[in-house]
Amino acid sequence: MPIPLIDLKRQYAAIQTEAEAAVCSVLASGSYIMGANVQAFEEEFAAYCGVKHAIAVGNGTDALVISLEALGIGPGDEVITAPFTFFATAESISAVGATPVFIDIRPDTYNLDENLIEAAITDKTKAIMPVHIFGQPCEMDKINHIAAKHNLYVIEDACQAVSAEYQGKKTGTLADIACFSFFPTKNLSCAGDGGMITTDNDRLAAICRALRTHGSGEAGQKAYNLLHNIDAGISDKPAGDNTVYNPLKYYNYLIGHNSRLDELQAALLRIKLRKLDEYQKQREDHARYYNEALQESDLQRPAAMDNLKHAWHLYILQSENRPAITEYLNSKGIATGIYYPVPLHLQKAYINLGYRLGDLPVAEYLSQRTFAIPCFPELTAEEREYIIATLTEK
Repeated sequence: MPIPLIDLKRQYAAIQTEAEAAVCSVLASGSYIMGANVQAFEEEFAAYCGVKHAIAVGNGTDALVISLEALGIGPGDEVITAPFTFFATAESISAVGATPVFIDIRPDTYNLDENLIEAAITDKTKAIMPVHIFGQPCEMDKINHIAAKHNLYVIEDACQAVSAEYQGKKTGTLADIACFSFFPTKNLSCAGDGGMITTDNDRLAAICRALRTHGSGEAGQKAYNLLHNIDAGISDKPAGDNTVYNPLKYYNYLIGHNSRLDELQAALLRIKLRKLDEYQKQREDHARYYNEALQESDLQRPAAMDNLKHAWHLYILQSENRPAITEYLNSKGIATGIYYPVPLHLQKAYINLGYRLGDLPVAEYLSQRTFAIPCFPELTAEEREYIIATLTEK
């Protein structure tokens, strides 16, 4: 019984009629860039999260880079973050010229250990970037308290955690600014790349809107005025469709990026956003089933924290015998994933930072033990029973 780690075709089949109608409508409209679907999706996503501003961008990495730039973080600055995550987290810090400072992670949640943050703060530290890894929120109250005490910014890397909640609040609302990815494998996904920035801060939102489109137009002028303390009322709303001709885009005020979510992706994301809670209930059901079925096994199950709602982007198990188990599962047609085989502080790209094996022992230990099994919404009862039967016979 072949079972993929995630099956994008099944999700598409379930929404095919609605998705094709939406895509054809966009194609027929001739409005492909920064049009009505993008604006509507931003408004709908902001309402879903419970945040004031949502700014759509080209991908999750751009969301992180633009957020850092909007906060004024750059060369000479340090940002504290986790080593047990996808490379884009640290890469975004390096992309703006700042230095990622890695601290170890918690052995239960795999999130950065909030108890190690203060020891890593220096006079160069400007921000903390916690990652809600695998869909489980970090201990944000403690992190925000430390940040306030030391006058630091907090940037949520929520790229794996859309719909997750901490203390009753959704991710995207738990820091100065937050970033999401809509890469095809994410819980809320498009048919390509896409990302979102969320914030309640009017100033940051205006700067992010300018930076995503070459620092041009009304958004660019508004951001320029804010950055230079010029008192002038400028709207930062796009002047309708930007596909063919918008004269304002030829007036540039900041050095920005070309990072726009296109209309086709926004139309698909609007459909999936309406179904996101349904998808999440299915993921939760799978995770609950796995947790109960594996109680007596030697595998270490994901930690269950009382103060949050897990998004279950990935269902992660631990084992000392990971190579044998994953090889056996794969031989039985069950796909697995290794997240993450090399922690970021030991990646070749960061050899210049001087980290050595043994510096962050928890992340290093877990990188040799953790693996994911299928937990996508469309997984059938028969498939998950087969997965458990295969796991428990090994």
